[in-house]
Amino acid sequence: MTSPNAFSNDELGPPDELRTDEFLLRPILASDAELDYEAVMESKAFLRLWEQSSWPEDDFTVDANREDLEKLERRHAAGESFTYTVLNPAETQCLGCVYIFPTAARLFSKAQISAIDGARWEAYEIAVYFWTRKSRLADGLDRRLLEALGRWITHDWHLERHLVITNDQFEQQVAMIESTSLQLRFQLGFPNESGISLAFADPNAGA
Repeated sequence: MTSPNAFSNDELGPPDELRTDEFLLRPILASDAELDYEAVMESKAFLRLWEQSSWPEDDFTVDANREDLEKLERRHAAGESFTYTVLNPAETQCLGCVYIFPTAARLFSKAQISAIDGARWEAYEIAVYFWTRKSRLADGLDRRLLEALGRWITHDWHLERHLVITNDQFEQQVAMIESTSLQLRFQLGFPNESGISLAFADPNAGA
């Protein structure tokens, strides 16, 4: 069983933000519930594939979303996992969300992990999940966010190796990731999920 802060480097502190001309990432707060809810419900069909669940349900509410964000805020503060909202520069619209887990997190102890070409799970330090709202997929925001995340993790988190994870049923995101230089390193099977999670990494950074 892992400790609550599962990073091997106890002095690691998550960066406060990532700011570009196009978007801002900062730790998600319960007070973001309404903006986040709007993006979630716009993107619910994609998120159900990405989440491998019925979430968000058609009757999902802002109050229920606020409860979810309170939990994410607590986990971020405790160093268990780190969740960032993606906002426009004026912070008036939610563009998506980024979730960062240590690869030693309890989440992954439940998975059957199959390595590709001899990849070693323990060689990677964090796993990144992300989504962008449906209305911004057409203009390629998801790819620009992914590219920015790679630079941010290297330069601000000071981590050399990370994984980007999605589900094989979220075909749009899989195709986008496969169009980059990232390569498939692991397949993960989780209990009670019909899809397979795919973990990609920079082939020049992983072991």
